[in-house]
Formats: sequence, structure tokens, C-alpha cells
Amino acid sequence: MSDLNIVWAWPWWTIMVVINLVNVVICGIVYKRSLISKDGNDPKYRSWMRIMGVIFTVVGLYRSVFVSKYGPQLAWFDTIANSALLVRILAMAAELSFSGLIAFEMLKFNTYIPPAKNTHQNRFMVFINTKSPYILVICIFVAQFFATGGVITKSELLFAIEETLWLVGFVSILPLVIFQLRRVFSIRDKKTAERLNMLRISTVIILIWCIIYSIFMVFLNLPGIWADAINQIETGMPAIKTGLSAIVDAFLIVNVTRLYSDWGFGFLIWHSGYFTLLIWISIYLMQAPRPQEDFGKSKNKSKKIILILIILSIITLLTIIIIPTVF
Repeated sequence: MSDLNIVWAWPWWTIMVVINLVNVVICGIVYKRSLISKDGNDPKYRSWMRIMGVIFTVVGLYRSVFVSKYGPQLAWFDTIANSALLVRILAMAAELSFSGLIAFEMLKFNTYIPPAKNTHQNRFMVFINTKSPYILVICIFVAQFFATGGVITKSELLFAIEETLWLVGFVSILPLVIFQLRRVFSIRDKKTAERLNMLRISTVIILIWCIIYSIFMVFLNLPGIWADAINQIETGMPAIKTGLSAIVDAFLIVNVTRLYSDWGFGFLIWHSGYFTLLIWISIYLMQAPRPQEDFGKSKNKSKKIILILIILSIITLLTIIIIPTVF
């Protein structure tokens, strides 16, 4: 790839790193505030949400710094830091944390705002309300084995299965997200609605994410990935690696995974979204959305966090639009 095609990468990389440094600071503030919360309910829920949010945010910073061989070169440390297998291990922790944040919030939502009693007579509704968040986590968990196998063997089929499992996971929770959205917005009492403000916001965020992600996967991502997988099966190229040497290569060879081979528009969109939108979603969810007793102060804090994230979103959007046109 010519230098002309990647010259925009440096300013883009710089902005992504700066944004993720800010993300870590915001994450630290949210973490500290959650520790001193006057709301003593659901300490285990809040603890797990904090942990998963921190994991995803920190991994996001790491991956934004060591996103590609075109990023900063730090001799031997750069090789280890950019190791495909190491990045995959970190991504595993981050991806399980992200799905865990969403699933845990949805399960707790059902305890805060239970479904109508008549839904207990419908087995399908019972399954959707109680099991679909677990399907999400199971799909993302199983996907990790295919992703890791793909990194080691360079099998496009394993990557295709991984991405398909991601789609199945988020499509499986779409009905429940819609049901929960209707439930929380059907509450007309103003005071009660204010107490449930965090749940209202989190449900909208999850619904928007599920819709955008599903559309992206069905129409943009999966067709190309499955085409590559079929082509590899038919032609045998690139060759699939096996044995101990494949594991060693995956650990020592920098940027050999599929995601790091393309510095084009797809790379820009995917990594910009990963390093910004997904981390902002996790930062909001790590607050453990729940009914608030002292909702006045909590509402003000949430507004400040959302305002900061909106500003960062605008900066990121302008970056994505301007950089490729300039260079």
C-alpha cells in the first residue's frame, strides 16, 4: 500500500489516542463516583458493571495506541504490543465485558420494571424476557473460540462464523429491548419517570446500537466476509496454518489479522466506532442503570457525562469526514 493511501492515518491515529485518553479519565471519574454512591442497592450489580466498563475502556485505549504497524514504532516492544494473538486475548476480555454490560443491564431492568403478568402465560415471551440476554453472552463467548482460531490458522471461515455469532447475539436481544423500551416509556407518572431516567437512556442506547450493528453486519460486513471465506475454501489461498508454528507466528508476527490488513474506508469506520461509540456506551452502562432515589443530582451527573460524550462524538464525526478528503 502506497504512502499516499495511508498518509491520513497519523492525524486520525493521534485524534483517536487523545479521545481514548479522555475516555479513560471519564471512566476513572465514573468509577470513583460509583464507589461513593449514596444508593446502596445492588452492590454486586454495580461492582460488576464497574469492572466490565473499566476493562473495555482500558483495552480500547491500548488498541487505539497499537492499532497498526503504521502507528508508532517502538522496536521490540512494538512487535509484542501489536502481536495478533495478544491483541486477540485483550479483545476477548473487552468483547465479553461489552456483551456482559448489555446483558446484565437488561436482566436487572426486568427486576426493576417487571413484564406484565399476562406475559407469563406466553412461553415465547417468558423466553424472550428471561433468556435472550444469556443468548447474547453465549454467542459472544463461543465467538471468541472461532476468532482466536482464525487469528492462529488464518481461516476466513472461522472469522465468518465469529461475525455471524455476533449478529445472532444482538438480533436475539432486539425483541426484549423493544419490549423494555415500551415498558419504561409507558410510565406516565413524572416523578417515577425521573427515577427511571437512567433505564430510559440505557434502553434507547442499546436499541440504537442493536439496530445500527445489525444493519452494518447484514448489508456491509457479513457478505464480504463470507465471500472471502468461500474464496479461501475454493482456492486454498491464503493458506491455512496449523501446528505449533501457527501459534508462534500469531504471537510474534505483527498485524497479521484480517482487521489490520486494510487501511481503507472499512478500517476507518470500524475502528473509529470501536474506539469511540462502543467505549462511550460502556462508560454509560458501567454506571449500572437503575432507579434513582436521589435522581436530581444523578440526572445532572448523567447530563454532564452525556454532554462530554456528545462533544467527543462530534469531534470524531468531523475527523472521519475531513481526514480522508484532505489527504
